[in-house]
Amino acid sequence: MSHQPEILYAAEVAVSGGRAGHALSSDGRLDLNLDVPTEMGGTGGSGTNPEQLFAAAHAACFQSALLRIASGRKLDTRGWRIVARVAIGPIKSGGFGLSAGLQLDAPGIGHDEAHDLMTRAHESCPYSRALRGNVDVRLTVGATDVEHQTA
Repeated sequence: MSHQPEILYAAEVAVSGGRAGHALSSDGRLDLNLDVPTEMGGTGGSGTNPEQLFAAAHAACFQSALLRIASGRKLDTRGWRIVARVAIGPIKSGGFGLSAGLQLDAPGIGHDEAHDLMTRAHESCPYSRALRGNVDVRLTVGATDVEHQTA
């Protein structure tokens, strides 16, 4: 079985200047400055950074997977949100590595159902699949761990 998808859409973004540069998508919809956070020795300027962009992308994709599953169960998803956290730091083998976390805030459903939704969304989200085995990912509902996969 092939793990390569039939391509429906491909994003293209050109970056100049690395972490302290500029990013521009081929369609012009993404046009932003990048800055290095002060925690990483940068200026902490007004631009965003790769970790914020990745957190936004992962949260959006993950929540879409979760909402698709919830819709099939006819759940009221109003007020639900996913909070994503992407962290970067040095690793023992050299260089830098990432860790990630996704937190579900879902008023109106029980913990067991929220736990199941998170687990199923993590199985189907393309970003979660790409991270599996490569990045530590912690799933939580409110403040309670659902799953913690280590790379």
